[in-house]
Amino acid sequence: MSVQRSNARPQPLLMHPAIFIGASVLLGVLFALQEWMGMRLWSYHVPLLLELEAWGLQYLLWGVICWTFWRLMRERIQKANLIWLVTRGLPLSIVTSVVVEMIWVACFPNLPLRHEHMPYWSRLAFHLNAELLDNMAIFWCAFFLFRSIGYYQQLREKDAAAAQLKTQLARAQLRALRMQLNPHFLFNTMNSISSLMQTDIAAADTMLEQLSSLLRITLERGEVQLIPLSDEMEFVEMYLAMQDVRYSGRVRQEISVEPALHDALVPAMLLQPLIENAYAHGLSKLDRSGLLAVVAQRQNETLTIRVTNSGLGLHPAATNGNGRPGLGIANVKDRLRLHYGTDQEFASEETENGQVNVRLTLPLQFCERQTDTLTGYGV
Repeated sequence: MSVQRSNARPQPLLMHPAIFIGASVLLGVLFALQEWMGMRLWSYHVPLLLELEAWGLQYLLWGVICWTFWRLMRERIQKANLIWLVTRGLPLSIVTSVVVEMIWVACFPNLPLRHEHMPYWSRLAFHLNAELLDNMAIFWCAFFLFRSIGYYQQLREKDAAAAQLKTQLARAQLRALRMQLNPHFLFNTMNSISSLMQTDIAAADTMLEQLSSLLRITLERGEVQLIPLSDEMEFVEMYLAMQDVRYSGRVRQEISVEPALHDALVPAMLLQPLIENAYAHGLSKLDRSGLLAVVAQRQNETLTIRVTNSGLGLHPAATNGNGRPGLGIANVKDRLRLHYGTDQEFASEETENGQVNVRLTLPLQFCERQTDTLTGYGV
């Protein structure tokens, strides 16, 4: 991962020259008003315009100089240690304070008021004696302000990098789960085709063509994680058609999706593992009158999908036959957790008549594009 250079960092809004220098001048204006009001309370009459000019120019100079330091020395300011502060920073603060005062004194030859006219160097010495420490305080306030901004930027960059790494890790985990799920689906389907080859070659050939179509859809999706519900249901319908061939009409299939949910986003291959689990551990044990129902409904701001099947009940369907949770179910739970965190729910229950009901509850999100063509469900 490339590391962004510090001088390529985006400039904080506060450090835009117009904002920073404007704020500095505004601060000078506030000090001018404060001093003018204080003078009036003590019966000293000083022209307000003169106060505004004097304070405004002083803080304009400091705004320009400090912003220039930020522009040219922001990296050096951030890395400054105690030795640099003593050997470089302190002399720089003194020189800068003197330069600002020299410019200011040259612009106001009639100050200080109520004093006899003094030559330039005398006036400079007078003002430096009164304001040098104040000027140095302004310099160091600006220095530590810039230092704080730099620390804040670094903290934000670390937080952004940590969030990016977390996102990349989640994507890598999701990609790994998809890679784990696709071969599992493929091997199980190939086993079904192999079994049919012994009893019904035509049905096996039909399943092979349907499998080819499913693989084409999977390859076209690539590594896309979230897809419209309509695309997911198209995949489900093709998979159910394969199972209908295999089980020779022993299972009644019912699909119901609210039309307004065609563009709702769901994780790719979300339902196929649940349906495969329903067939493998429930419907395959029945000789006739099996039922598989898939229902998608909107409930406020959530999407609820139910997969219901008849069979042997919940406990046999919860494992893969050896007492361990099935790969497909565990995969679906992991992907839901990675996509939605705690904003999702996976629940399964057995009804009184022995049916198994799996319920998924997801945050309702819609894709930007609208689905052009719909499959044969929900209409």
